[in-house]
Formats: sequence, C-alpha cells, structure tokens
Amino acid sequence: MAIRIIVDSSADMEEDYAAEHDITIIPMTIAFGSEQFAEGVDLSREEFFERLVETDELPRTSQIPPMVFQDLFQEAVDAGNEVVCITLSSHISGTYQSACIAAAPFKESVFVVDSENATIGERILAERAWALRDEGLSAADIAYCLNQEKKDIRLVASLDTLEYLRRGGRISGAAALVGGMLSIKPVVGVVDGDVVVLGKARGSKQSKNMVFQKIDEAGGIDFTRPIWVAYSGLSDATARKYIADSLAQAKAAEEAAADESAVPDDLPLTQVGAVIGTHVGPGGVAFAFFARES
Repeated sequence: MAIRIIVDSSADMEEDYAAEHDITIIPMTIAFGSEQFAEGVDLSREEFFERLVETDELPRTSQIPPMVFQDLFQEAVDAGNEVVCITLSSHISGTYQSACIAAAPFKESVFVVDSENATIGERILAERAWALRDEGLSAADIAYCLNQEKKDIRLVASLDTLEYLRRGGRISGAAALVGGMLSIKPVVGVVDGDVVVLGKARGSKQSKNMVFQKIDEAGGIDFTRPIWVAYSGLSDATARKYIADSLAQAKAAEEAAADESAVPDDLPLTQVGAVIGTHVGPGGVAFAFFARES
C-alpha cells in the first residue's frame, strides 16, 4: 500500500520538486479583478509579482473547496493507497476545514494535518512527511509525528511593509500605521497558527539583526531537519545576503561551542507564491526551520 502526500500550493513548493518526491500539489485560486488563476498553473510566481506591483487593487485568494480534495482522496483510496494531506494553517484559511470535510468518508485511509503554519513553514512539514514515508511509517503514524513535530517549526520573516497584511485583513490598521513610520521594517512570524508582529526595527540592517535574534530566541536551527529560506518579489539579492550572514553566525557559534552539529555551506532558497505574496507584498525574506530547543 502506497502513501500519497498532498499539500496545497501555499506551501510554495515547486512542481518539479514535488514530482521528484512524489508529492501532489493542489493549486489555490487567486483573482486579479475578474481574472482568476490557479496558483502555479495559470500564473507563475514572477508573473504574479509583476502584476502585484502594477495594481492598486489587492488580489483575492480563495480556499480550496471540499470537492477538489474529495476527488483526489477518492482516486487514491480506489487505487489502494493511503493519504497524508498537509494544509495551510486553519487560522489563516478555511482550506484545512475543506480537507477535513472531504476526508470524513475515508477515516481509515486519509489523514489531514493542519500545519498551523504558512509558506515554507508548511513546506518543511511536508518534507518531513516524505522523509517519514521513506522510513516506512504508516500514514497514521506519519500524521501523528507531524502533529508532534510541527510544534518545533518556527517561521520568522522580515517584511518591507505591513501594508499588505493590513489590506488583507491579517493585522489591524493601527499596527500597520506604526510600521509605516520612520522607515520601520516589521519582523513577523507564525505563532500558534496566526501571523503576528514579533517586532519592529528601524531600517534593513536592524531588521535583519532582529530576524537572527528571533531565531536565537527560538533555540537555534536544527540543521538535521528541513530548513528553507524564501523571498517575496522579483529579486533574491536580499535573501542571499541573509543566508550568507546567518550561516556565518551559525558557523561562528558552532566553533565557539565546539558543537558537532554540521552547519551547511548553503541554504535552499525559493520564491514566495501568489497566495502568501498577496498578504506580505514584495521585499520580504523568511526563514522556516525546526528549532533545536522547543
């Protein structure tokens, strides 16, 4: 019996990467005015950000309806397979509820996991799923492990502005107003499934330092489990600078502590997709990782 892993497109996983690891991506829908697109299918990430910076109207995103999940679940079960489905945080989207509704008739075969995270935070949980599958765990055991390990996931991001989160209704207007003053660069994270403002820094350098501070406060990065860096917008230059500086700090700390945990020479980098990009705007850099100490 094979185990099929399914994620929604807000995990920001590339199609070729998903195909290589036998993961199915269900696209979410994004609309610019009357035009609707399936994320990653009808609209590339680059095309999305080109449109985003040119429009005055915030795009709209839609959760995946139960029927879409149900069709995929039925197909898998009919083929004699089990399913582990990982979704965007239920605090952010109704997609998790849709998946649960669709999974109800398949209680012994389909297991839905609320990532309680977003973008690459959801992605690294999906990567743990295929690693556990490769270890030979059952679908039920994989879902159990994911529900335990997701508590160790931290997502910390530096944004250029809070305006997109405000316009999308993710934070209050007052919080966004403060963030817009005096070149304030907000640092946000996902805590208990919700997007929260972790701090505000004046200027890009202090913002980067605050991101690293929040990573340290989380207990540091467990490099034995998946880690990803993501950028929003059309340029990855800032994100690559973050990677270089973060690895330099990690290697220095490792040497000072005589720590035998291996710090890699580079970190994987991806571009944020349309669903998450709608709410954070361009100019953001995010780290998603499993904390060494929870």
